Amino acid sequence: MSEPDFVHLHVHSEYSLLDGANRIGDLVKACTQDKQHAIALTDHGNMFGAMELYQSASSSGIKPILGCEVYLAKKSRREPHNKKENGYHHLTLLARNERGYKNLLDICSTAYTEGYHFRPRIDKEYLSSHAEGLACLSGCLAGEINQHFLRDEDVKAEELATTFRDLFGKEHFWLELQRNGIDIQAKANEALVRLAQRTAIPLIATNDIHYLRQEDCHAQDVLLCINTQAKRAEKNRFRFDTDTLFFRTRKEMGEIFRDLPHALSATMDVANQVDLKLEFGKYHVPLFHTGTSETPTALLDRLCEEGLLRLYGADPAGVAKARERIEHEKRVIREMGFESYFLIVWDLIRWAREHGIPVGPGRGSAAGSAVAYVLGITQIDPLRYDLLFERFLNSARVSMPDIDIDFCMDGRERVLQYTRDRYGVANVAQIVTFGTMASRTVVRDVGRVLDVPLKDVDRIAKKIPAGPNAPSLEEALENDKDLIAIRKERPEFEELFEFSKKLEGLARHISTHAAGVVISPRPLIEFVPLCTHDGEVATQWPAKQLEDLGLLKMDYLGLRTLTILARALVNIEKRGGTAPDLLHLPEGDPATYRMLIAGDTEGVFQLESDGMKKLLARIKPDCFEDLIAILALYRPGPLESGMIDMFVRRKHGEEAIEYPHPLVEPILKDTYGCIVYQEQVMLIASSLGGFSLNEADNLRKAMGKKKPEIMAKYADQFVSGAVKNGATAHVAQAIWDNIVKFGGYGFNKSHSTAYALITYQTAYLKANHRAAFLAANMSCEMSSTDKVKAFWDDARRAKVEIHGPDLRFSGWTFECEGEGVRYGLGAIKGTGERAIENLLAARDALQKERLPIGMHELCARADSSEVPRLCWEALIKAGALDFGGVNRGMLVHQLDSALAEGSRLAADRKAGQGSLFGGPAEPEPTKHEHGGPNDDAHAWTRAETLRAEREALGFYVSGHPLEERAGLFALLSTVRTSELATRSGGSELTIAGLVVGFTELIVKSGSLAGRKMARFRLEDLEGSVAVTVFPRTLEAQQGRLAEDTVIVARAKLEEHSEEPALILEEALSIDEALKRFDGGLVVELEPTDRERLAELKSAFASSPGKSPVWFLVNGDDGYLRRVRASKDHAVTITPDLAEKVHGLIGRGRLRLARI
Repeated sequence: MSEPDFVHLHVHSEYSLLDGANRIGDLVKACTQDKQHAIALTDHGNMFGAMELYQSASSSGIKPILGCEVYLAKKSRREPHNKKENGYHHLTLLARNERGYKNLLDICSTAYTEGYHFRPRIDKEYLSSHAEGLACLSGCLAGEINQHFLRDEDVKAEELATTFRDLFGKEHFWLELQRNGIDIQAKANEALVRLAQRTAIPLIATNDIHYLRQEDCHAQDVLLCINTQAKRAEKNRFRFDTDTLFFRTRKEMGEIFRDLPHALSATMDVANQVDLKLEFGKYHVPLFHTGTSETPTALLDRLCEEGLLRLYGADPAGVAKARERIEHEKRVIREMGFESYFLIVWDLIRWAREHGIPVGPGRGSAAGSAVAYVLGITQIDPLRYDLLFERFLNSARVSMPDIDIDFCMDGRERVLQYTRDRYGVANVAQIVTFGTMASRTVVRDVGRVLDVPLKDVDRIAKKIPAGPNAPSLEEALENDKDLIAIRKERPEFEELFEFSKKLEGLARHISTHAAGVVISPRPLIEFVPLCTHDGEVATQWPAKQLEDLGLLKMDYLGLRTLTILARALVNIEKRGGTAPDLLHLPEGDPATYRMLIAGDTEGVFQLESDGMKKLLARIKPDCFEDLIAILALYRPGPLESGMIDMFVRRKHGEEAIEYPHPLVEPILKDTYGCIVYQEQVMLIASSLGGFSLNEADNLRKAMGKKKPEIMAKYADQFVSGAVKNGATAHVAQAIWDNIVKFGGYGFNKSHSTAYALITYQTAYLKANHRAAFLAANMSCEMSSTDKVKAFWDDARRAKVEIHGPDLRFSGWTFECEGEGVRYGLGAIKGTGERAIENLLAARDALQKERLPIGMHELCARADSSEVPRLCWEALIKAGALDFGGVNRGMLVHQLDSALAEGSRLAADRKAGQGSLFGGPAEPEPTKHEHGGPNDDAHAWTRAETLRAEREALGFYVSGHPLEERAGLFALLSTVRTSELATRSGGSELTIAGLVVGFTELIVKSGSLAGRKMARFRLEDLEGSVAVTVFPRTLEAQQGRLAEDTVIVARAKLEEHSEEPALILEEALSIDEALKRFDGGLVVELEPTDRERLAELKSAFASSPGKSPVWFLVNGDDGYLRRVRASKDHAVTITPDLAEKVHGLIGRGRLRLARI
């Protein structure tokens, strides 16, 4: 038969989350191939994909029909969902025109903001007031009319159908037929045809599309299993009992509806009714209300002039130069209509600073604007650092300016609330983002559904490349030899990969943009559908689509470093010092740069990674310009291109710096003749090539896209312009070639400069106020044991004392105490801020009354309903009550009686029963708590105390069980945990350490089902690493592995792991490792050690054996030489011998060596 005119009007995409398996681009392509001139999108309860469909379909010549399959509550959207009393049904709505589009936005938004309970729901009341401009189809099997038919309630079905017909209009309501092969659908269809005959309501054919091709039904079924957390093999799980919900062609639809051709042609009637044109290219920026008769233009002029004189007033020449730049920028801002935009940003930052919320000095290309600088939006002088306004905004680039703002993480929510208050709650929202099924995630999800053994899934997932630039799963399967081999191992692996490839990249869940906020001049619901996430209102469309609509998007970023800086300044003042002005720090501070060169950068903004530490050591920065360059250079492009090597050689005078033309020298001088920044490319193009700065910005963008035809055009323009400016054609071409080679790696100097200021601020505070800086960092990282431990280690290396937690002196956060830092109670696991505040109030009251402080006294004063027993126990374990001199085990034993006595005394106080002499009721000091005997059976040993301490703090503070034999562990280890990040995956290594968090698991499926495997962390004095023990290895260890045992682990470093992790091959005791060792001792001697040779020989003689001893000594020529001791001094290597040698020459100068 001929292909009928038909378009699909009931279509689900990936935005019917974990239900639809269609990508919108694929749907549009299918329309084009089948010559369907329109397509609708009707995702479940949302319009997440509507704008994507509109743009994709329109650009392909396909008419987009925006719709939604809404959830219609039986009674009220405001009442909770109840399947029997207030269940929901499906209804298909389509926007015919602008009025219908606005109503659909309203309906889909209100379903979230007023009707969300399990699903976003509306009700008939709301629908009746928002039906204008909408076309309505009666829905799938889950539609209310079909549900009536399936219950043989034909009268109710007819009543509802006529209600919908009257509501939407007889030309805009259709009875929806689907022929999907489901038995009950056939019954519903027969009833719908009879109803159409009785009522003259037209029939319409749809196919409820959930996947593209018929064979994709299996992948979509797996997707449903991921959604419902079911295994595919389960019999009673939710599933679609059909494989027909695919994109049927016109021919295929004609075949299944050959008896009802008018149901097919009805789809064309709907499509022809649709007349919706969305407006792009117009900006919707709220008008800034000044609050006075002053216009926004006048206010901007006044604020710029005031800022100009404040920042440049001491230098008349500087004022003139800056005024010229500011006037140029204001002209562009006025022409583009962005005056209110700048004032909105100015006002937000002004409000934040006035309310004590730290704001960053700038971010991104906005730091290149002199107007932003004099307004106080940024704090970097763009004239001083050759930053360009055109990199930020120019009339040749028609797009909204983008000023991202860093706020203190503690103040971001307050700024967001101010924005809502200032511009209206209805006009402000956060921005949706979509979490997608990334390659590793989808493999794990599909593996669970297919019941592939976890061990196999883990092995496969870890082989898959991860990261922002990682290849797709399909690409990896074509090129990765390991994955190709794994795929062939078993049929279920082939199936796992096939499903994973099909599902990779699909939307999995919604979230909100970490920083994005949209502000509109009118209620947002007029522009974009809204949803809710974690109690916050957000747009249903992501940032790019909001920008395309011309809405004002801003990024409010919570930057932890700003909080740290603010707290550090407070700490300095609390110690009686004078907090430095962070905007006017001494330039070139020697202590700061010495510290940076040494790689002492824990907590220094942007410089904490091992790679950065290595780069600092190579570059040896000695000025602020070097820091700007370092932040720009530490990226894959410069690292791989050799640019960094050239920069280092030139900075240190190892390579001559040559400038091919005088106009280039001032542009490249600060970077030793290297092109490091995009702004340098723009300035060279402008100064030498004769480009306008607008053209130079276009060149910058073209370089990023690397399109040869565009670059060839710019090459001719540049060479021609350079020749006009006095360069020879040869020199001009050489400069262009250099721009092409390195300019593509150039970084945004404006952003690098602004962030380099924060880098310098943190580095300066660390170098000159270390205790205050450490306390601030540890306070901001209290929820991360690993970060607190890292700063603890940093303090130890710098000999800054960290005083343990102590209820007499500690606060909730870490505080400065003398030249050291006092541990914060908030970093103790098992405490809560409310409980600690209550305890501290009790402590302060006791101190004010000059009463003794102990556990019993605090129990009597604190509110037992606020401070639970677990909190007390955590404080005891952490050592916060050590000041009484009582063993921690005994304190735990006394705790219940102390709490009971405290409750009694609290009740007495409440009843007004004071002591005999009228004073407050207080407990009698106990002999145990105040210096009595500690030889109680409940006292903890040193090992038990340390174990409990680690449980409460996450690591050891008052000591470490490995410290006594630290030197021996160093001898037996080929690597420390802190060095694992530098090793390549698959490396074989040996680490001596402590087993922590040992957990045995039962393998649930696969060939190893029923056998035990284990996981733990192996801890040395530098840190810890995750270790996996597979069944065969675990069984071979014969009980060597247990919590808190010391082992020497032979292991392999896992490949493709996001953080270092080990696979255990063998665990040995210390004695076993030493006996197995086939080698000798190397003793490093200093000149001053010669007098200890006799004692060393005596130590060797105490442990005679066959292992040779070598001495490492300095020769007269300054070179180290290894000298073997006589055979008489051969030894048996034991822990005792190692400790004796360490006692004589110190740690770090004794190691094992293989023969």
